[in-house]
Amino acid sequence: MDIEAARHYILQRLGRELPISLSYHSLQHTQDVVLASKWIGRKEGLQDEDLVILETAALYHDAGFLIETREHEELGCLIVRQQLPGFGYSAAVVDRICEMIMATRIPQSPHSHLAQILCDADLYYLGGEDFHRIGGLLFQELLQQGIVKGEQDWNRMQVRFLEGHSYFTRTAIAERSMLKQTHLEQVRAIVARDQA
Repeated sequence: MDIEAARHYILQRLGRELPISLSYHSLQHTQDVVLASKWIGRKEGLQDEDLVILETAALYHDAGFLIETREHEELGCLIVRQQLPGFGYSAAVVDRICEMIMATRIPQSPHSHLAQILCDADLYYLGGEDFHRIGGLLFQELLQQGIVKGEQDWNRMQVRFLEGHSYFTRTAIAERSMLKQTHLEQVRAIVARDQA
């Protein structure tokens, strides 16, 4: 598996081809998910090939946005199946990577430890210090797409999402759950203020 070539290929494409309107699902988001995946993966005891597979899945998890925003997980798997065999990834490994990418679809549904790590890395910001900044990028993206109508709509959506979300790995639960709960309480307070 030539991860260097696989990384170079997808980062170049994401940097050149992603629509500028994707303020959240950007090259930076992919890079953040890669870093979080590697961090969680090492803390969870992954080594060698599993770390390579995890990093590759993180690099390609939002590649489908190069084609279309809807059903981007399936489209990302299409890119994975087209490109990764040329970088020395076996059919079995490509299947594992696609299973991990599909697990990140909301609501997340990971069926393996690697998929759990990728899902947690994808939403690591929910329990991070940069929650409000990164959330603001997602708000702008959803506003442009007409998915939310304004800040009140967005904040109600955030409350529902945070209430329904749980991390899967011991690492993410230990490192991110407490601050994520604080963020939920902050957004609930904003919603309550707006309704008053």
